[in-house]
Amino acid sequence: MPQLAQEHATTRKVLVAVPPENYDYKPSEKCMSTLELATHIAAAEGFFLKGVINGAFEWKQPELKTPADVVAFYDDEVNPLIGQVAELSSEQLAKVIEFAIFSNPAVAYLQLHLKHNAHHRGQLSAYLRPIGAKVPSIYGPSADEAVPKAASK
Repeated sequence: MPQLAQEHATTRKVLVAVPPENYDYKPSEKCMSTLELATHIAAAEGFFLKGVINGAFEWKQPELKTPADVVAFYDDEVNPLIGQVAELSSEQLAKVIEFAIFSNPAVAYLQLHLKHNAHHRGQLSAYLRPIGAKVPSIYGPSADEAVPKAASK
């Protein structure tokens, strides 16, 4: 749970960094636009967390028109799910959930979510500088944001 909460907070930093303009940017025609990618990240996190909570997966594509809409969706819809996952019992986390070709314990989908999230968050962070935004620190400092030093004892 601590890693899930930390990754969630880091993802929010990257989503917040998407500027209100230039969100139609694509590095190539094969790529999602900045807004499409940000929406995918937020929606997929909700998808995985709700699936684990409910014991079944159901995709619902949110209609998000701006980067601010994505952050509001993330705060209002996805953030509360972190606490709900933390309250799941060991039995609920061990319950096997069928999804597409997969049949895994619920907890395995949390791990898949973390990998999926880190992959797409990395993509989105690579979009930020070309659209004039600053890249937040993710696992260490970025050229735009230093990591605060730990307090000395």
